[in-house]
Amino acid sequence: MAYSEDDIARAIEYALGTLDADERAQVETRMAVEKDFTAMVRAWEYKLGVLNEMVGPVEPSPELWDRIKSVTGLSQPQEPVVLPELARPAPELAPEPLAATAAGMEDSTASVIRLSAQVRRWRGVASFTTAIAAALVAMLALGAYQPDLLPNAIRPKPRTQLAEVKPSPAPAQPLAQAPQYVAVLQKDGGSPAFILTVDGATKNFIVRRVAAQPEPGRSYELWIVSDKLQRPRSLGVIGADDFTARPILAAYAPDIVDQATYAVTLEPEGGSPTGVATGPIVFTGKLVESVPAAAYGTSKPR
Repeated sequence: MAYSEDDIARAIEYALGTLDADERAQVETRMAVEKDFTAMVRAWEYKLGVLNEMVGPVEPSPELWDRIKSVTGLSQPQEPVVLPELARPAPELAPEPLAATAAGMEDSTASVIRLSAQVRRWRGVASFTTAIAAALVAMLALGAYQPDLLPNAIRPKPRTQLAEVKPSPAPAQPLAQAPQYVAVLQKDGGSPAFILTVDGATKNFIVRRVAAQPEPGRSYELWIVSDKLQRPRSLGVIGADDFTARPILAAYAPDIVDQATYAVTLEPEGGSPTGVATGPIVFTGKLVESVPAAAYGTSKPR
């Protein structure tokens, strides 16, 4: 089954653990009913698990712990516990006269007797209706599966129906699927800042923002770096949304796309004004084959 770029990106996020609780529940619900989608998620977990082993543990800084305490309210002094005041009990009511109480009991007893009689009557009607319905169901079942057991008067007449049997068409051949590639753009083995996915057939790519924080007045710009190119080429500015899709890689040869290094620089807002990287390189990564063409029963196109 062919999946959209959004489905592939959602599977990558699930494998990385960057989804919230509601989004993870949606993915797990879909995995429970779609075997192909589950296989794709497992393939991403296998590929990205290798990348996760290259990322070392990072101890949060004291400033980050202070921010966490401030957001969760743990840094504020605890307010004193104030117990609510207990309500005063209402004064006891004076007992009703004995005669009024006895009259009320007689009226209640009569109401209960009338209600019991009505319940018995309706219970009998319900039992009779249920018996009729069960008999009708039994007759219909006998008429459908064992009509010989029914009396001749209500036995259905046999019907003869001719059916034309046509040869079944040959099964359709599955559409060829190209392999998928992924690059984790990060700095010095830290947490993934962006995830770059490339479709092996169309060379369209999607950049998923993960941990990169927006910089006021600055823009992140993606570059392709290869020794087969005279200089790094810009692949465009990464947008402020979670996903940025581009078809620009279709203009490059497959060997350049597969073996190049992808870098992210911090440029003035709107990107480099000269077409050449002017800001520092903040994140880099290389493509790896995440879902091979063999998983779809085809050979890898080259």
